[in-house]
Amino acid sequence: MNHTKQFWISALTLFAAALVPLQAQRSAAPNDKTSRAERTAQFLGLGEAPDSAAAERGAKLFSSNCAFCHGAKATGAEGPDLVRSALVLHDEKGNLIGPVVLKGRPGQGMPSFASFTQDQIYDIAEFLHMRVYLAANRGLYKVQNVVTGDAKAGEAFFNGEGHCNTCHSPSGDLAHIASKYPPVDLQAAFLYPATVDRSIGRDLPVTVTLPSGQSVSGTLKRLDDFNVSLYDASGQYHSWPRGDGIKVEVKDPLQAHRELLAKYTDADMHNILAYLVTLK
Repeated sequence: MNHTKQFWISALTLFAAALVPLQAQRSAAPNDKTSRAERTAQFLGLGEAPDSAAAERGAKLFSSNCAFCHGAKATGAEGPDLVRSALVLHDEKGNLIGPVVLKGRPGQGMPSFASFTQDQIYDIAEFLHMRVYLAANRGLYKVQNVVTGDAKAGEAFFNGEGHCNTCHSPSGDLAHIASKYPPVDLQAAFLYPATVDRSIGRDLPVTVTLPSGQSVSGTLKRLDDFNVSLYDASGQYHSWPRGDGIKVEVKDPLQAHRELLAKYTDADMHNILAYLVTLK
């Protein structure tokens, strides 16, 4: 196990043990063959998942021989939590776990299991590695049912207070939206649209009006407290220092969504989602 993998697993298992999964991250697009779990593992540098067949066999061995002290999921009982164990994190196919299992730790109340074969040691080790992997890889968390709101109330908000119907239509851009995305992604789509479609919010149209009254329009390149730059329709680059007399107008397609974030109540968010899932 390389040092990068060890670092990420050590840090994330501490975090994941206390984490209550509230919302899954963006799921794979329809033509993306890489699962969310695989992408998360790659991002975190976790490497390949442990041997699942061996882990399954090891689970049975662990349950009948070790769970009474370490808990059914190896997270500790009378004995220590093995998911956070440094020895388990540094183990490779049972090379460190094996001697402890075979010899025990009599001074700490752990009996020896000298009759275990090397194959059984490997299976138990893979079970423990799987427990660590499952704790560290947040992409494997299963999101429970998030549709708890009132669809009628959500529709009323959509067409009323939220003014969502000024930009969106259930028979237009939102037609069959619930067939395209699972509920958790629908929720992310109206709260933070760019997390579902990363093209949203890019290439923003901007118009810069100079003190002379001249206006230059194009695609925003950069905007900060000091400078504004853009590419015009011909591809020419323009840049100006921001100061008195410089007026910058950016057309942000997500502005209405950003403003609503400060206005939503919990009930509003649940109700909107309940309404959106009816658009199949």
